Order: sequence, then structure tokens, then C-alpha cells
Amino acid sequence: MANNNSNRSVVPEAKDALNKFKYEVASEVGVNLKQGYNGDLSSRDAGRIGGQMVKKLIQQAENQMK
Repeated sequence: MANNNSNRSVVPEAKDALNKFKYEVASEVGVNLKQGYNGDLSSRDAGRIGGQMVKKLIQQAENQMK
């Protein structure tokens, strides 16, 4: 059976940059992330962070295509 692990990084070298980006975005949307485990974070807050990250990455890609 194939391993379809969606958490596997396509570019492992980008992990640190994405982690830093996550904390920057969390700060922008007003969510306090602590270093390490954030299991007490609400789904709503986690979604706000992830959604904003995706939005910014898409904007950056679109700007590079111009």
C-alpha cells in the first residue's frame, strides 16, 4: 500500500522558513503561538493562521508571475 503522508515536506530545507512564517502570520492575525506544542489552540485559530499563510503564498506567487 502506498504511503500518502500529506505532512511530508516536498522541500525539507523550507521547513524552518515556513515555521518562522507561521509565527509571523499568527502574530498578524492576533493568535499567540508558543514554541513547541500548541494542542490547546482552537480549530478556528489554527484555520485563521493556515488560511492567511495560503493567501499570502498565493499572492507572492502571483506577483512573481507578473
